[in-house]
Amino acid sequence: MSNIRLENINKNFKEVVALHDVSLQIKDGEFFVLLGPTGAGKTTTLRVIAGLEKQSSGHVYLDGTLADDLPPAERDVAFVFQQYSLYPNMSVYDNLAFPLRSPLRDLAEAEIKQRVTGAAEILRITHLLERKTARLSGGEMQRVSIGRAIVREPRAFLMDEPLSNLDAKLRESLRIELKHIQKTQNSTTIFVTHDQIEALTMADRIAVLDDGHILQIGTPFDIYDRPATTVVAQLVGSPRINLMHADRHNGSLQLEDSTLVVPAPASIPERLLVGIRPEDIRLADEGAFTGQVALVEPLGVESIIHLKVGGQTLLSIVPGTSTLRLNDAVRFDIALNQLHFFDLEHGLRLQ
Repeated sequence: MSNIRLENINKNFKEVVALHDVSLQIKDGEFFVLLGPTGAGKTTTLRVIAGLEKQSSGHVYLDGTLADDLPPAERDVAFVFQQYSLYPNMSVYDNLAFPLRSPLRDLAEAEIKQRVTGAAEILRITHLLERKTARLSGGEMQRVSIGRAIVREPRAFLMDEPLSNLDAKLRESLRIELKHIQKTQNSTTIFVTHDQIEALTMADRIAVLDDGHILQIGTPFDIYDRPATTVVAQLVGSPRINLMHADRHNGSLQLEDSTLVVPAPASIPERLLVGIRPEDIRLADEGAFTGQVALVEPLGVESIIHLKVGGQTLLSIVPGTSTLRLNDAVRFDIALNQLHFFDLEHGLRLQ
């Protein structure tokens, strides 16, 4: 397949700076996810790689070759859009075959048929080949849209939130299928999403973007367990991380507006932010801390417990369905070796 390198990419839309000095290296055969909120610059990054937008400065390299002046058709990347962009009056077969019938490709009909039927088998849509796309469900249309990219056998796939218009069950199903396809085909894939579950479950590596800046690049484990900033910490993880101001006194941390006091590493400043993942707050009969149940959210496989500790409310996760009720007094422990520390001024991780 292909490796892709972005070197100090900046992109301005008149007075708006969409990308700030973005540098990335996507490896051959890697599933690379761009994660961030709406307006972070994820789609702009994809469009710069595809040649659909020209960067204001910086360089794009495809397989080590400078691609700044290559038009989109010569970059040999396949773009899968959030919207399906299919021809409703054509059959599924003809939609899949359409990009192969370009005069620039000059492919024999036998080879077109082989590629179309091969992609249909991979995506499990062989039984739909004669059906008009206007009669397909949302999940089937997205499979056809992905199939149009697969038949081209491009050097890389660029996918812009392809699952966001599907319901939760279909998203889960297609998430698994896309990852399986990517691994079996060993295809270089750059996948844009604002959904942290998609990012964590699908990515080999993740780049977290916010306001056009790259905040962190790493494996899902790196991003979740060692978030570089408070923005990353809050973006990744469900339910959200507990994030509180704290003061250090005599070797202890007093978490602001709460009854919680925990040991403090000697190297941290006197004022800082402390992050605690909900799974690191564990209810225990002999727990070191006390709180009061403010809310219980049953989710089937687990329950989210909102614990009132002074003026703060902490989120905790317990397995299964909880029997706790509003205002119940509980004891709990905190996994102190899993605390996250950030500076107050910039929200940067403290080592």
